[in-house]
Amino acid sequence: MIEVQGLCKTFDGFPALNNVSINVPKGSIYGIVGPNGSGKTTLIKHMVGILIPDQGTIRIEDEEVYDNPAVKKRVAYIPDDIYFFPQDNLDDMVSFYRRVYPEFNMERWQKLLPVFSLDNKRALRRFSRGMKKHAAFMLTLSMMPDVLVLDEPMDGLDPVARRKVWSLLFQDVAERQTTVFVSSHNLRELEDVCDHVGILHRGEVVLERGLDELQNNIFKLQMGFHGEAPDFSSLNVLADNRVGSVVQLVVRGERERVLQQAAALQPLMLDVLPLSLEEIFIYELGGLDYEISTAII
Repeated sequence: MIEVQGLCKTFDGFPALNNVSINVPKGSIYGIVGPNGSGKTTLIKHMVGILIPDQGTIRIEDEEVYDNPAVKKRVAYIPDDIYFFPQDNLDDMVSFYRRVYPEFNMERWQKLLPVFSLDNKRALRRFSRGMKKHAAFMLTLSMMPDVLVLDEPMDGLDPVARRKVWSLLFQDVAERQTTVFVSSHNLRELEDVCDHVGILHRGEVVLERGLDELQNNIFKLQMGFHGEAPDFSSLNVLADNRVGSVVQLVVRGERERVLQQAAALQPLMLDVLPLSLEEIFIYELGGLDYEISTAII
């Protein structure tokens, strides 16, 4: 659905993106994560056709995005910093959106009005940050987009509003095969909603996998030994912690093979503990100029 191939972008000699390639399947929710300054927003602005790449291509269903109005009409974008015409109210913005996006669905707009309970006649400059996010989602979802690109979409929303928004997004993914690409620092939230995850670091993709596959290839082993623990060089150990006769290891590898290697060490006990997306993010970046403590309890 969305194909980014060899994307490069430099600002004043600074490489913001370096040979970025990602693939977002149709009808999926794809989460992009990374530390501040890793290039997430720059990537997103290329995907929606705001920035011109120095090198590489961005295609949606085999069509270039930049300078392509036909594709852009099918793509909706909610940035981190919401902007509306300050003198306008919601009715004014609906009129504007209907002129720009021919697929804008008034029936859906009417259905969304009671969900968020916003005042149509109130000037948008008087809306709080959270209310502006509500308005952005109402307008965007009424566009009936094929692709929805979200940059820190839930910032400023309370837990009830977050649940409402994700419920609406899930509905569109299930019923209309909408493709959602989302950037967020809330890894716990992404873990609950994403099918695929990519990790950006210093403008490069260091990891891209399905979430289930990712969680099956990096996990925590807890083992107990009688006396001194053996050598773990047969395992790809990312971090370890030892308390008495109990050892906890964060390891990378194919699960069945790792378990066979661990069992060959003849532990008194052997348990596999899942890692959260946040923990995976930390340990994947642990060798990339990050000071990560090896303590994992």
